[in-house]
Amino acid sequence: MTRVVLLGASPGPDISPTGLRLAALPGNPTVAERLRGQLSSMDPRFATVQTGDVAAALRAVADVAESATESLFLIPENSVVHDELIYQITKSKRGALALVAKEPRTGVTEDNGQEETGPEEPVTEDEGPGDRIPIDEAEPEIGLNRVEGLPVRVRIGKSRVVSVGTANHAVTRPNGVVLGPLHISARNAPVLAQTCRELADMAHRFGADDDLMQLIVFGLVRNGVSVGIRGRRDLFYRRVTTQEEINEAGAEMAGMDEDRSRLNNAVKGADGFFTTYFVSTYSRYIARWAARRGLTPNQVTLISIALGVAAAACFATGDRPWMVAGGVLIYFAFVFDCVDGQVARYARKFGVLGAWLDATFDRFKEYVVFAGLAIGWVVSGHGDEIWILALAAIGLQSVRHLLDFSFGAARRRKPPSPLPSIPLDSADDRELRQALSTRKVERSQGVRGMLKMWTKAGKYRAVHWARKMIVFPIGERFAAIAITAALFDARITFITLVIWGCVAAAYTLTGRLMRSLV
Repeated sequence: MTRVVLLGASPGPDISPTGLRLAALPGNPTVAERLRGQLSSMDPRFATVQTGDVAAALRAVADVAESATESLFLIPENSVVHDELIYQITKSKRGALALVAKEPRTGVTEDNGQEETGPEEPVTEDEGPGDRIPIDEAEPEIGLNRVEGLPVRVRIGKSRVVSVGTANHAVTRPNGVVLGPLHISARNAPVLAQTCRELADMAHRFGADDDLMQLIVFGLVRNGVSVGIRGRRDLFYRRVTTQEEINEAGAEMAGMDEDRSRLNNAVKGADGFFTTYFVSTYSRYIARWAARRGLTPNQVTLISIALGVAAAACFATGDRPWMVAGGVLIYFAFVFDCVDGQVARYARKFGVLGAWLDATFDRFKEYVVFAGLAIGWVVSGHGDEIWILALAAIGLQSVRHLLDFSFGAARRRKPPSPLPSIPLDSADDRELRQALSTRKVERSQGVRGMLKMWTKAGKYRAVHWARKMIVFPIGERFAAIAITAALFDARITFITLVIWGCVAAAYTLTGRLMRSLV
């Protein structure tokens, strides 16, 4: 559940911006009607905060945050936005996430604030082409440019907001804006409440053109909260104030394929090489077909299980034609294993039972196939020693999964690394950026530095996919089983699984030991 905070006046007459209508959309709704309809599924009793008085609005947000037991989603009432963009922002696992846009610059491709998984200390980067001096030599300034009506007073880094300014608080080389929507996790709700109260007490220091959402992010960043960034990408968001802007927004949004973005988002972005290039290229369309016909993720999981058992039965015959058939079946068992998750994400049908079934029967399919391969080897007239390899493969994979789950649980209990903070009334962000630079140097030494270098190496495509493959994820395992069983025999399959599995176990165990030390 998400607590929604709508920033703006209550619905007024048709002369107010939120009362103007989106003629290009079905039903000709007003801006306020459409947004409230979109938000009601998340929070039927969302809070509305009047924004005429900045201090009063900040205290009202603080009151909501103090009483919240769930995550919060703040959004201006005059927002025109795709449903899918709201969904993607509110499902973020980051402690805080803001929708941002970078200031367009001549000769530089705008990335529009796409969230990345790289380092979170983008404090010394040069911006590339152009005649601007390196950021380390830049002086803080009051941003005077505007993007979509908002003052450019936000410094956006690679994966998060680095610094924010106001009309009276300078920021080092501002390059973007906070567009509006902001998602705050439940663990950061108390910090949001405290920050808003502190901001309310110093409201006299803000300017008439300071935006309420940027002020909130200003306070969060200075109080040490890591605010991640999200760009619009292929989805739509805009704040509107006039009928002309509303007409433009409605027409532009109607011309965008929201379903395509939703379908692409159904595919996990961190999949392995085999899954990315040999499954997800078409499995998403199977997922959409299944979702539109009412199939549930659990029903798709059952199809995957049935295909896995059929593959094991084919392998158990030991005959070459059936071994080839088993390889084909185990491949499609994996395809439908991907499809069930994609159906869940596309149709937004999630459940504890489904997650448990998916994780449990992934292991069941692997192990029943191992048994089928061993049985086929024996019935073909070979010795019983194949069971030693089969048990070794099962034992190795079981240990790897145990380590995966235990490490994941331990990491979830570890609190996030705190960021530097500075007083809200500091005239500029030099102290903050100096603290970030010091933090970056400290985190570049020892074990942490080695891990950071290995992370940076991932920008090279070959290294990126090599790292994905070396850990022997489920896609590569099923591919190895399908190919070796169809072309060779069960002994080759098990030898491949054991050798590659041992390499993967050594690699992941080394990495996790190193990460446990930092």
